[in-house]
Amino acid sequence: MKPLLLVLIAMSDDRKALIDAEFEILYAPDAARRKAAIETEGARIRAVLTNGAVGLTAAEIDALPALEFVSAIGAGYEKIDVAAAQARGIEVTNGSGTNAACVADQVFALLLGIVRQVPKFDQAVRDGLFRDGLPLLPNFSGKQLGILGLGEIGREVAKRAAGFDLEIGYCNRRKRADVDYTYFDNIHALASWADYLVIAAPGGAETFHLIDATVLQELGKHGYLVNIARGSLVDSAALADALHRGVIAGAGLDVYETEPAPPTELLACPNLVIAPHVAGFSPEAFLAADTLFVENGRKFFAGEQVSHSVLKAA
Repeated sequence: MKPLLLVLIAMSDDRKALIDAEFEILYAPDAARRKAAIETEGARIRAVLTNGAVGLTAAEIDALPALEFVSAIGAGYEKIDVAAAQARGIEVTNGSGTNAACVADQVFALLLGIVRQVPKFDQAVRDGLFRDGLPLLPNFSGKQLGILGLGEIGREVAKRAAGFDLEIGYCNRRKRADVDYTYFDNIHALASWADYLVIAAPGGAETFHLIDATVLQELGKHGYLVNIARGSLVDSAALADALHRGVIAGAGLDVYETEPAPPTELLACPNLVIAPHVAGFSPEAFLAADTLFVENGRKFFAGEQVSHSVLKAA
């Protein structure tokens, strides 16, 4: 008999069909179905599929006595109560790296979009304007790109940056021995150095509003911010103020604090390109993530060693 899997994230029928090969699926991608599923089938649920933003609480873990395996489909797992799972001996894995290439591609879509003002110039042509009436824009290449968080996504960003002749710096919890990029031990030094500051660090309490008014001031009037991590890392009010006053030159956001509600205070900002948290969304990324999850699930319930264990990484 296949293990009963509680799916807490939205998935297409094609994606569910892939997972159905190894699991009996209980689909609950909204709050009402989630609550009902746990109340009615909690005693049978042996696995949960979620993501960092949707998470799984300690109370929900307590309500699932048969739970053995929890997985975040992407890299983030900040709203999964890992400590509660670990205390029960429940395995927790994630999908780190499965969408790294897709997310890194989006970094440069946002950066090029804002530095070269692609949306504004598109609209200018539609309004009948030609180049002589438009501002002169800086080269994109030949600048300094700072990456906050040189994990799998950060390293994919760095690989692409090399193609644009960008000098690369990074800030991490610790210096990496496997790269020769310039290392900064704090965000303030990185922001002061960078022309482009890319946020690729995990969400959660430790990084809440790490990008504040001071960091934006240090990035400066010729600097650009891109966030493809979590909206919570950037103080939205400080960013809105910085964009309105020209403290920084521009920003590209794939994530924002109010998700899924629109970020009202940011939408009227000049020099902003924004997307609805789709950096990691592509058929290729979904297939990679789903395949990893299914394989890890198969291994776990067969008594084999899983990969991408959050508990071993902690």
